[in-house]
Amino acid sequence: MRHKAASVSTAKPDEGSLELTEELIRVRAYQFYRERGCEDGHDFDDWLQAEAEIFGKKLAASAEADDRKGGSRAAGA
Repeated sequence: MRHKAASVSTAKPDEGSLELTEELIRVRAYQFYRERGCEDGHDFDDWLQAEAEIFGKKLAASAEADDRKGGSRAAGA
């Protein structure tokens, strides 16, 4: 027997997570804009910088979680 509910429910968190991540990037990019004195013309750079910062934090948190679970490759080396 197939479990349709399981496949539907697994798609929902990814969509929400993507929306949340995009909102975090948007807010951080706006902070860069404000810190620069609201100088126009750097929106793409601000977005990329915010994206790198947010994804860097997510990757670091993921690696830390792996370390706690004992899944780190570095621990065995």
